[in-house]
Amino acid sequence: MDTDFLKLAAARYSVRKFRPDPVEPEKLDLILRAGNLAPTACNLQPQRILVLSSEESLDKLRRCTRCHFNAPAALLVCYHREECWKREYDEKSSGDIDASIVTTHMMLEAASLGIGSTWVMYFNPEAVREEFEVPEQLEPTALLVLGYPAEDAKPSPRHTESRPLEELVVWEHF
Repeated sequence: MDTDFLKLAAARYSVRKFRPDPVEPEKLDLILRAGNLAPTACNLQPQRILVLSSEESLDKLRRCTRCHFNAPAALLVCYHREECWKREYDEKSSGDIDASIVTTHMMLEAASLGIGSTWVMYFNPEAVREEFEVPEQLEPTALLVLGYPAEDAKPSPRHTESRPLEELVVWEHF
């Protein structure tokens, strides 16, 4: 068992207080590369990611959500509606799922680099569309706010709480 990954996954938490230091472009590039490696349905890669790190972009972000936590960078993860795989039985689109897998890969790479993050779904999608001129065919799905955790940043009190696996998993017995 790869305990290093489990340690990383357990140690990672939603950072809600950041230092003002910018995230270095080379680290942002590594985070974006991790997202590019993420599996998507039929490898169609419908994700589109807007990197927000300028003061102007971050001001726009603050108009779209109160959950920006004054992070010095953010990634707006969208998917292209026309480039998603669709399940033939009911036409369910893979878009939200693909974007979520991409976001998770980036979130974990950020943690491996010592960069804190919080996955934010609490944002006004119409404000995001307007502020960032997001084309209609793109669906804003997640904001990943990023930065170095402040000295006094800490996980929420519920961070280490997990429901027992027995409540969440059913083993098929043969």
